Amino acid sequence: MSDKTMTADQAVSHLESGMTLGIGGWGSRRKPMALVRALLRSDVTDLTVVSYGGPDVGMLAAAGRIRKLVAAFVTLDSIPLEPNYRAARERGAFELMEIDEAMFMWGLHAAANRLPFLPVRAGLGSDVMRVNPGLRTVASPYDDGETFVAMPALRMDAALVHVSRADRLGNGQYLGPDPYFDDLFCEAADTAYLSCERIVDTAELTKEAAPQTLLVKRHTVTGVVEVPSGAHFTSSAPDSARDEAFQKLYATTPWPEFAARFLDGDEQAYQSAVQAWHEEQR
Repeated sequence: MSDKTMTADQAVSHLESGMTLGIGGWGSRRKPMALVRALLRSDVTDLTVVSYGGPDVGMLAAAGRIRKLVAAFVTLDSIPLEPNYRAARERGAFELMEIDEAMFMWGLHAAANRLPFLPVRAGLGSDVMRVNPGLRTVASPYDDGETFVAMPALRMDAALVHVSRADRLGNGQYLGPDPYFDDLFCEAADTAYLSCERIVDTAELTKEAAPQTLLVKRHTVTGVVEVPSGAHFTSSAPDSARDEAFQKLYATTPWPEFAARFLDGDEQAYQSAVQAWHEEQR
């Protein structure tokens, strides 16, 4: 077993233009934003992004890095529709495969289990089939003869996820109220890069919480990145709540202005710029 620790920039150096990239978390909750910011510092582009979308999608869309998006939604939670995503969609900046949340989940399950598709009832009788003409249905081979959507596997070249704790081997632990689907993203991707609030010894992982919280397994993880506040401005319970004030700033500031102030540097520069902005508000 090897030490998989690396920096965010080292993790992103393994990504290439044209890849299909999965991003864990949910909306504006526990997104691997430090890895996304590292990705924005790179020249990687032309991505197919698979995400329960939040500001990860919004920032990549604003920066022109997305060729195609596969998503069930793109939201900031307390702000229903991610503004940079909305602007990019309105100008037709990328192709969109918009599907039901359950269809998305079963697409991850199919990929994690190396299946070409899984049957699902979600989507039937809705416009999901109309706006995704490439989707197919499948009939049950049993006596019921029921028709299902054949949700294709959402297989990815790489995945980025963020968790509360991890060890150097790649075991990842969530300590918040919801695991989301980060384990499925790692299992459904050829490579996976795990950022965390804190790296701890393996033995410490089960001292802080139950073994069931060890959702991400080391055999699915390629690299581990320790980045305190690495999910900012999204929430990373129990370590930090969503930075609502900063999220509002992000949502109401023109992208070039926001990027120039907060993203024109490394992660330490970002964290310092955020702290300076908060001090200005006092």
